[in-house]
Amino acid sequence: MSVQPSHRRVATNGIELDVLEAGRPGDPVVVLVHGFPESSNSWRHQIGPLVEAGYHVLVPDQRGYAASSKPTEVADYRVDHLCEDLIGVLDDVGADNAYFVGHDWGAMVVWDLSRLFPERVHGLVNVSVPYIAWPAPPTELMKAMWSDRFFYILYFQAVGPAEAELEADAALSLRYTLWGGSAEMFGPMPTEFPPMEGTGFLDSITRSKPIPDGLPNWIDADEFAVYVEQFETSGFFGPLSWYRNLDADYELTKDLPVPAVPTAFIGGTKDGVIAHRPEFVEAMTATLPDFRGITMIDNAGHWTQQEKPAEFNEALLDLLALL
Repeated sequence: MSVQPSHRRVATNGIELDVLEAGRPGDPVVVLVHGFPESSNSWRHQIGPLVEAGYHVLVPDQRGYAASSKPTEVADYRVDHLCEDLIGVLDDVGADNAYFVGHDWGAMVVWDLSRLFPERVHGLVNVSVPYIAWPAPPTELMKAMWSDRFFYILYFQAVGPAEAELEADAALSLRYTLWGGSAEMFGPMPTEFPPMEGTGFLDSITRSKPIPDGLPNWIDADEFAVYVEQFETSGFFGPLSWYRNLDADYELTKDLPVPAVPTAFIGGTKDGVIAHRPEFVEAMTATLPDFRGITMIDNAGHWTQQEKPAEFNEALLDLLALL
């Protein structure tokens, strides 16, 4: 089904978000929540099938991304602000609640949304990032695990170096990142990691395999150009500042109960975030009280809904029907 979504400019929580909208008002609402480094463009293959299935679809560019507002303080990107933004998107269309589908960082926001505002979440399907109850501030755990070895989340903590690296050539940064997380680049967990000192994010992507020329076969030049224009508009400070609030987010949410809304999960068998740690995905069946199911998509990498859109859409519609 060919669906041309309309654009809304939504004032919410003291900022403005660009939101794609498609479907009939009054139908069940589905909010698609992107991750890093993504945008509403990440969900281009899902909007039509969801509308055809009878859903009213909302797809925001979240704060810091594309043409949405870009607050200038790191603390402006704390997860309670991100969640309140999404509540404002619901309020804007008069929806009491919605199904939420989050990918990557978007999944982390939706996990916390279901804890902070459970009455607004009819159900959720998260993608790539399972629910994790951190036992301590996340960056403390990461420092203990990685020591003086490079880990991208720790590299992102300081304001300045990562922005300078990624903004020097947004097209190159995005091409490397999309290749780096794709199924084509998936391999065994490396046994050695470069030092933190002197290593950049793009260096870390190319350390085991060279990046092929061109683009992965699941994204064409026009689709990629949308990403490039969006990040040339937004820069990387806002998106990176989501990572800089991991410890603050932990302090805000550590005493909240686990998500209790109807929940399901989609992953890719070649997604480096989870493929080497299947126990984190499987644990949700025991730790979440209303967990409805897991679908793993063969030969899908981290950009799951873009790499295998037909398989992803089938899984998503089946799981939404269970919530």
